[in-house]
Amino acid sequence: MSTDVPYDGSERTAEPDSVGAASTRDAEPPPRRRLRRALTAAGALTLVLTVLVGGGIWFLADRYAGNIDRVAGVFDDLDEDSRPAAPTPEQPTAEDPVTFLLVGSDTRETTDDGVAEGGRSDAIMIARFAGDRRHAQLVSIPRDSWVDIPGHGRNKINAAYAFGGPTLLIQTVEQLTGVRIDHYVTIDFQGIIQVTDDLGGVNVVVAEETTNGPYTFPAGVNHLDGAAARWYLGQRYGLEGGDFDRVRRQQQFLEAMFTKLFSSDTFTDPGRLDAALRAVTGAVAVDDTLSNTDLFSLAYSLRNLRPENVESFTAPILGTGREGSASVVYLDTVTGERMWTYLRSDSLAANAAEFGDESLPDVPR
Repeated sequence: MSTDVPYDGSERTAEPDSVGAASTRDAEPPPRRRLRRALTAAGALTLVLTVLVGGGIWFLADRYAGNIDRVAGVFDDLDEDSRPAAPTPEQPTAEDPVTFLLVGSDTRETTDDGVAEGGRSDAIMIARFAGDRRHAQLVSIPRDSWVDIPGHGRNKINAAYAFGGPTLLIQTVEQLTGVRIDHYVTIDFQGIIQVTDDLGGVNVVVAEETTNGPYTFPAGVNHLDGAAARWYLGQRYGLEGGDFDRVRRQQQFLEAMFTKLFSSDTFTDPGRLDAALRAVTGAVAVDDTLSNTDLFSLAYSLRNLRPENVESFTAPILGTGREGSASVVYLDTVTGERMWTYLRSDSLAANAAEFGDESLPDVPR
């Protein structure tokens, strides 16, 4: 073993030179040598920090992004020539807007792709992250919307998945809205609900008192744990707005959950935060064009997005009716086209007041 004394970073004291005088060569190095030493030290520090940060990013990407399943081949069979163009923001931004199609079910009987048995989804949402990465819009399309499904005529929009999986559903949504879908996400609402208990419950606003199973939800603010959230999201009857109220509940619950997830209270408890993030990432799947690094980079770019800058909408509707034995929703194509035009130009947030009736009430923070 070496008995050398480790270098402590201090300058050596003067030593006798060849004529016995004290030399100041090492005690006071000339400016060029001091600069070289400073640069060498800075380079070493940068290398250490790079290794530490890089290792941390790898760990986080592996622990959280790596916990997310992938849905293969979602965009492989889409004809690029017939797809909508990329968004054209009214104001130049450093980043391009990113648009996700979110598909999910709040039932227990779901497939590996996150939709209900029989290939139909309970929730279809477009999530748009603006180019400034400080605003986002969540637009729900009622699952019973009566639309054209390419190659299959008119049917409920959630039948598109049954006919052709995620690819046909994306094609149907793009044809309906003219909005280009960049990525596909499936949500297992049962898995997401698990997060509720990890967060100590979430607050939602109930417009009118309703009862479902063993739970009564009075009008006003309700604090839900995981068990109550299952009955709250799963209610199908007794809602004045029917499926429209279910859509609003899904939107509001997601907003409330993510508001709580990224609140200061959660960040002060690393164990709670880790458990919640693991539960969230375990309940979603994304298309295989998004790598772990891509997901982590996107998440980091959204670090300044605040819950109050996430606005929820529902595609404008004319009313409901019947097609054969099916109860369907008729979309308002005129008002809808105005909404989709704003979304395509990344300006829906600036024009949200035009669709005020479609927005959700504020979620208590």
